[in-house]
Amino acid sequence: MKKNPEFSLLLVDDEESWLRTLSLSLLSAAAIDNVQTCRDGRKVMSILEKEDVGLVLLDLTMPNLQGEEILQEIRARHPDIKVIIITGRNDVDAVVQCMKNGAFDYFIKIWGEDRLITGIRHAVQIVELERQNRRSGERLLERELDHPEAFASIVTASDAMGRIFRYIEAIAASREPVIVTGESGVGKEEIARAIHNVGGRGELVGVNMAGLNDSMLEDTLFGHKRGAFTNAQDERGGLVVRARDGTLFLDEIGEMSNPSQAKLLRFIQEGEYYPIGSDVPKKLSCRVVVATNRDLEAGLKDGSFRRDLFYRFAHRIHIPPLRERREDVPLLVAHFLRRSAEVFHRKPQTVSPAAMLMLSRYGWPGNVRELQKTILHTASLATDVLDVDDFLPMLDVEAIPDRNAPGAEDLLDLLLRLEEMPSFAEMKQIMTNAALIRSGGRQTAAAKILGISQPALSKRLKAERAED
Repeated sequence: MKKNPEFSLLLVDDEESWLRTLSLSLLSAAAIDNVQTCRDGRKVMSILEKEDVGLVLLDLTMPNLQGEEILQEIRARHPDIKVIIITGRNDVDAVVQCMKNGAFDYFIKIWGEDRLITGIRHAVQIVELERQNRRSGERLLERELDHPEAFASIVTASDAMGRIFRYIEAIAASREPVIVTGESGVGKEEIARAIHNVGGRGELVGVNMAGLNDSMLEDTLFGHKRGAFTNAQDERGGLVVRARDGTLFLDEIGEMSNPSQAKLLRFIQEGEYYPIGSDVPKKLSCRVVVATNRDLEAGLKDGSFRRDLFYRFAHRIHIPPLRERREDVPLLVAHFLRRSAEVFHRKPQTVSPAAMLMLSRYGWPGNVRELQKTILHTASLATDVLDVDDFLPMLDVEAIPDRNAPGAEDLLDLLLRLEEMPSFAEMKQIMTNAALIRSGGRQTAAAKILGISQPALSKRLKAERAED
């Protein structure tokens, strides 16, 4: 059975009764069961060498080897391990010196157990986030996905989307909340589903916040007791109960009022909620994924979005709009044409080269959702080959790039007439060289022409030089 947290907590104290009491308290109050104990300070370093310890609770007053000495050795040999100093004496000078030597926090035993448990919870969360960030950095350097099946419903060839997929895999073990941002229609719900699929636990339960007032939202999420209000004939568990041990997906979180945001914050932070009509909190655990197309930074400034809730989202994913990943357009067009063929029970239609060029260059303000609607509607026309004029009724004509732009059609025509097409790598090199020539060798201007960032262009040039 999986332990909580994934790393061990090492309790170092010479009082066996205190070790036993704290271990039981951690289990009952914080569900922390991955605990080891040590009564001899001389054995601490050998335990740290053998075991995956993330947090040490260290008593200052130890026989044989003092806590200050153990702290210095831990910080020197295992700087990633957090150390909380526990002491029975109110010795300010000793505590200050320990903090200077790298202790994460300190507690005096007479302060009470509740305060200590809260501090330990906080330290555990910090260690989990630091470990998750390290794993994220390592995973983002890798190209292959461990669970490609989790992303099967998302059609893309974009490097930016590939980085998002790898980040999702990197945070799979974390149960910290995730916020997904992006314009309307980019596929935030699909990304939420992928996050759930990679995690592989429980049920994915989703709800759209837009249009729900405070009372409806509270009842939808947290349920109610029997008799809580008129017509409340039976007790209702709410969606959080369905999502137990799984994933709760809240779409359009930017539409929530401040009071509802406060209740969501409590649930995320403490795992507690109050069903309507109850004054006894209930506890359960599920992963929370939220999404919005709103500018939450602006919401922080005008007060419409709570700052404490915003900063509680440990993992943040921004999905780029379709106009920033135009390489996905031909793939999506083919995908939606296949779906249309299944609906109308016929062979998949094709799109003329000129129409495909237009679709690839169009801005798609409604993103993937708009492209899907356009393809499915146009495909309902009984023609084998869909041409430019077939798509025009569905598009904003003023937003369509000039089809007679110099070089666009000529280049396409040239590629179609070539006996042997250049490879994709060769085409990228040709385009890079052309952009550099047109910009007079200025990388920033060339990157703008190519529609990529200057660091991305610099990386591409370095890779080409290395190949040469």
